[in-house]
Amino acid sequence: LLLQIAEDNQIKIEKMEIRPEYVHLLVSFKPSKSGSSVIKALKGRSGRLFLQAHPEIRQNKMWGGHLWSPSYYFGSVGNMSKEVVEKYINDQVYNAIKDGKSYPSAH
Repeated sequence: LLLQIAEDNQIKIEKMEIRPEYVHLLVSFKPSKSGSSVIKALKGRSGRLFLQAHPEIRQNKMWGGHLWSPSYYFGSVGNMSKEVVEKYINDQVYNAIKDGKSYPSAH
């Protein structure tokens, strides 16, 4: 869902790692977009589509009937390189594997 929504909104997902507790994304988008509008597009649309396909999630009141937490962290790579951010995301995989945790990856 996230990949399709990103494509539909001219957002490029450079890197994505998925954990049960969170999702890390490294994205690129046109300067005419704001970070909050990108997050809103990705979380809002994916939440609606997922819950339409899986109404039992909303019926069970999981996550208060929502797919995503309302919070997020957004940072710009203006003061660091894209490679530094990619390394941080990759380190999440390494640390999970080192700790013996499963780590499904989308990319």
